[in-house]
Amino acid sequence: MSQAFQAAKLTDRVYWVGAIDWAIRDFHGYATRRGTTYNAYLVLADKVTLVDTVKAPFMGEMMARIASVVEPAKIDYIISNHSEMDHSGCLPQTITAVRPEKVFASANGAKALEAHFHLGGGVTPVKDGETLGLGNLNATFVETRMLHWPDSMVTYLAEEQVLFSQDGFGQHLASTERFADEIPRDVLRHEAAKYYANILLPYSNLVTKLVAKLGQLNLPLKMIASDHGPVYRKDLGWIVDLWAGWAEQKPTAGAVVAFDTMWGSTALMARAIAEGLAAGGAAVKVMPLQACHRSDVVTELLEAGALLVGSPTINNQMFPTVADLLCYVEGLKPRNKLGAAFGSYGWSGEAVARIQESLDRMKIERAAEGLKIHYVPDDAALAQCRTLGETVGQALARRAGGP
Repeated sequence: MSQAFQAAKLTDRVYWVGAIDWAIRDFHGYATRRGTTYNAYLVLADKVTLVDTVKAPFMGEMMARIASVVEPAKIDYIISNHSEMDHSGCLPQTITAVRPEKVFASANGAKALEAHFHLGGGVTPVKDGETLGLGNLNATFVETRMLHWPDSMVTYLAEEQVLFSQDGFGQHLASTERFADEIPRDVLRHEAAKYYANILLPYSNLVTKLVAKLGQLNLPLKMIASDHGPVYRKDLGWIVDLWAGWAEQKPTAGAVVAFDTMWGSTALMARAIAEGLAAGGAAVKVMPLQACHRSDVVTELLEAGALLVGSPTINNQMFPTVADLLCYVEGLKPRNKLGAAFGSYGWSGEAVARIQESLDRMKIERAAEGLKIHYVPDDAALAQCRTLGETVGQALARRAGGP
């Protein structure tokens, strides 16, 4: 095997043997501008254990990293914390190559892996709280259902005090640095927020329960090793507290203005609304959809208290990019937001009503009635836009505890 790919030592008995995907730029409709990693971990216990595998095209890289530490055929156990194929894609080929004694997954994980790969029932299901003896080490399994798949679980290696957290506390970030403390904090925070907003947001109530559950278990922790991004070995509470805070979705004085425009009229409205929002005390992020990806809008929305959406009317509907955004946001189920709809129209003007219907389905509270402007907004119309922004900004300030 190639000696170009080497394992990274995390502890005396735990190694990172994953893969770095520098090229990926789309992950289920989420823009991954910094790439990602598919993290797998090798535990050098009496029973040599591989925790998760990698996306299928990267199997050779993973196997080479394993071989830099131990002959792959010496792997006794494989643990699958999460059956999504960026972590299980090469599992069947890995099983064929190393012929482990057993493969372990949650009960739902065993079913999912069978449905994916038709393994003939070769996966042993484990229970929540069950401990697997690895000889001189012990691995305890904690189910984390719907974080973010039904099969999800985490594995705690007691003697090394390492939590293999599958997608928990992860982020899409390709890097040769294996540890979070080697990466600028602002980059970590942004990518962690983007990951949470675009993947975990609809499961926030479960995140709150998980954080509480981990607190009750009171596990001594030296490392959190997720399936994407860097490993945390310092200030572990920082990333846990961020997730706990995002899960609460507390109202803030931030506002996102997302829109598209045909001939510039809706864009002009958006800018006037933004002026009003700022005058009303809001921190404003203006996001034209011609320049901003849906996943970046959602990232900003994570820590904002309001979403204002604008669209021209085309064929009696909202603009396609706006419909795309709202479909995406609706699935993520943001909570505790205020909202408003606006847009320019020519002869029918249905877009504003369509936007409002979507905001209503999301239970986003109307902070102002939708605003429709016929063709190009004049000074009076722009004054209406500013007033709409001020109204929402003032409502945000009140909700966030301001004057």
